[in-house]
Amino acid sequence: MFWWLVLVIATAECSLVKIEQGLVQGIPAEDGDYTMFMGIPYAKVDMENPFGAAIPNPILDGIFLANDNTAMCPQEEVFNNTIAGSLDCLHINIYVPNTTAKLPVLVFIYGGSMVRGFASRFVYGPKFIVQHDVILVTFNYRLGPYGFMCLGTDKVPGNQGLKDQVLALRWVRDNIAAFGGDPDKITAFGQSAGARSVELHMLSRNEKLFHQAILQSGATTRYDLISAPDQKLPFKLAEYFGHKFKNVDEAVSFLSKKEPKEIIEANAALSEPSLVCFEDSSRMQSFITSPLNHGNDKIKTTPIISGYNNNEVLESHIHKTTEDFQNNNVFYEKLKVFNFPNLDKLVKIMRRYYIGDEKMTRKVRWEIIDFDSDLSYAYPVQRSIDKFLEYSESVLFHYIFSYNGNRNFVKYRANITEGGAAHGDDLGYLFDMVFFDSNPIGDDKLVLERMTTMWTNFAKYGDPTPTTSELLPVRWRAAQRDALHCLQIDSTLSSCKRPNHRPHALWDLLYKLLQ
Repeated sequence: MFWWLVLVIATAECSLVKIEQGLVQGIPAEDGDYTMFMGIPYAKVDMENPFGAAIPNPILDGIFLANDNTAMCPQEEVFNNTIAGSLDCLHINIYVPNTTAKLPVLVFIYGGSMVRGFASRFVYGPKFIVQHDVILVTFNYRLGPYGFMCLGTDKVPGNQGLKDQVLALRWVRDNIAAFGGDPDKITAFGQSAGARSVELHMLSRNEKLFHQAILQSGATTRYDLISAPDQKLPFKLAEYFGHKFKNVDEAVSFLSKKEPKEIIEANAALSEPSLVCFEDSSRMQSFITSPLNHGNDKIKTTPIISGYNNNEVLESHIHKTTEDFQNNNVFYEKLKVFNFPNLDKLVKIMRRYYIGDEKMTRKVRWEIIDFDSDLSYAYPVQRSIDKFLEYSESVLFHYIFSYNGNRNFVKYRANITEGGAAHGDDLGYLFDMVFFDSNPIGDDKLVLERMTTMWTNFAKYGDPTPTTSELLPVRWRAAQRDALHCLQIDSTLSSCKRPNHRPHALWDLLYKLLQ
């Protein structure tokens, strides 16, 4: 009995960590040899101004038991189609292997179009990553109007969700050593809007908060993703509730008193997007200003992995009928965001390139998937890569993920059995997700082990394949401006070079015409 009591006390002492805010008590994981510190508040929302800046590093009372990772910021919750979350959501989770070594750190930023997402262990489980002796960090940030209302005013300048991320990254920099992490070996990685966020941090005016970056299916160079400040949203939301204001501050004050659920419902009913915005360069607290500068010192000195999945928008079109395609001109609807002076001509060119003289029927659904994937993900990623290579003095590794297995996250949820990898399908081969068996077998296990090994190798060494092995038989060559080497990640690994060069050359011409 005595030895058991000593063991419990020793375990508790090992998982008690002192940080700047106070004492934090972690809990042992039940699925691996690591300790979990979940739900630590890295900042708190100012309830007087919930659309504005958060307050960093709230003081913890007593010993904070870090055992709850269920918080989410207000949003339309995609899994249950309900509105969920609260403004008490700016929490961070740290998953630490049980070792005395000083460990590299991977910080993950979730995607979700800046309107949904949360850092739950049940979606972004750490089991497979921490097995490689790295620390995994995940955190929540504000979404929708709370995170991305952009008014250009002192109270609501814009990009609050990204500024939450800044506070979380600073928290990691300042506190990770207490958990056994190396503050000089922090790699930020994200998927979709999370990848764009990581790139935006490299482009921002803030200090450098991580040393390496992994960008999965997201880029800042997509034409329609950064806007100017727009003061119409508070008035629209207030009118939805039956109130009219002439002054934007009065409208914001009114909205600040509404329940978050009501704000999210109203924003969804109005179909308002959540966009990053350019801020006034004269404001000290501005996060991102125009023009974007891919030649800054942060980008020059940051090793990068960047890539995309081979059938990114598979979910959007694979189940469509011929009637769906005929009732909605995909080319027109997708291309109108460019405000091209002769839109009909542009539509004709793109349609002819992707489907020739074929009619818009289900027969051409794969060509439509290629078109929309190029427009929305593949080409913007390629465009950012070209900009990185133009200015960077560090290495860049490019990949295409095309594996179709039992852990393809989006295809599983959408009941898709055809095609390669859809947007988000790569996540199932990095994280332990509640939807899947925690002990994969066959090719699923092989692809997962390869992905987690390459991602954590990059965090450790700045190179995803420092040596070849039975697991990693192919050397992943760094990309160059005149030789865009890449790695095809499928059930096998294979080298590739300048993928999709023909359609991307066409998109290059379009973007040049718009400059």
